[in-house]
Amino acid sequence: MKFKLPAAVVTFLNGWIFSLLVAILIATSIKSSLADWNTVPTGSMKPTIIEGDRIFVNKLAYDLKVPYTTTHLAEWGNPERGEIVVFYSPEDGKRLVKRVVGVPGDTISMQDSKLYINGKPLSYRYPEETDFYNFLVKDQYKEATIIEDLNNRIHPVLILSHPEVLSSFETKTVPEGKYFMMGDNRYNSADSRYFGFVDRKLIVGRATAIVISLDINNMYKPRFERFFERLP
Repeated sequence: MKFKLPAAVVTFLNGWIFSLLVAILIATSIKSSLADWNTVPTGSMKPTIIEGDRIFVNKLAYDLKVPYTTTHLAEWGNPERGEIVVFYSPEDGKRLVKRVVGVPGDTISMQDSKLYINGKPLSYRYPEETDFYNFLVKDQYKEATIIEDLNNRIHPVLILSHPEVLSSFETKTVPEGKYFMMGDNRYNSADSRYFGFVDRKLIVGRATAIVISLDINNMYKPRFERFFERLP
């Protein structure tokens, strides 16, 4: 004799399962099109964003997309220099977090870790500036944090004292509909210096804050001092 659930129970379960599926669909649609958070597994944006940070991504910062696609329904803005954005790598499709350095029409170059945009150097503040020559020449491979002003967005970047291949590149012109991205960790970031310009449609949204931060090297201990920290 086969056991059968009462009709009322079957009706309840069917309704519950349907409601759950609808809720999941709504939640994933919101995550896909409106807002999301992004786990940062690498140090390419140090010291601004470090390994174990979970950052909030505003997917409505520039446009509205069809859920689960990169197709734009409407656009009301474009990324600006200095903003931190999440995008799909043109190389392998992975989601990356970098800073917008060049927008369409810009010319970009770098000499000895100093960025030039449209022929003008950015403003920098160095540690012990009067002794910066010794830092660059004598203290080989020493890491230093300097302060960069990019489009009035003042933020720290990491450089190495000894000149590296990543510390300089020749002038590039950003094509229409493309963007030049760089990590704040200037000597340890796979960015537009490697994979080239990023198409506008590959940009997911703007990263605005650190939601939570867990120390991946210390049993994922919470770093409460980084919770809800706005990104420069």
